[in-house]
Amino acid sequence: MSNIPDLHIDWANVSWLYVAVLALFVFVSTLIGTLLSFRRLFLGSVLSAVLFAAAFVFWTYYPHGLPFPTSVAAQRGAPSATPAAPPAQTAPSAPARPDNPVTTVPQAPAAPSGDAR
Repeated sequence: MSNIPDLHIDWANVSWLYVAVLALFVFVSTLIGTLLSFRRLFLGSVLSAVLFAAAFVFWTYYPHGLPFPTSVAAQRGAPSATPAAPPAQTAPSAPARPDNPVTTVPQAPAAPSGDAR
């Protein structure tokens, strides 16, 4: 038992429901991949990986509205009750230059003066 490394995992913060849902997806995708590949190991593995990726993307990113966890980050990063203060306004800086500035501006001809000889 001395060969087992010490794992620095906080087991109390593990979302076991999320782990169980992902394990269920792996089981079902492996079962379907094995059945579709007629017990060919490589083809079954590829199908299992593709099916799991599809299920994971659907579960995590599709807005299905189910009350189950959709990601670990969403559970840990729960919004606080007080809204954040808006950022302080800074003094306006120099006006932004346009993307395609005109560097030469033709000047209008000078108006004739009254002293023309």
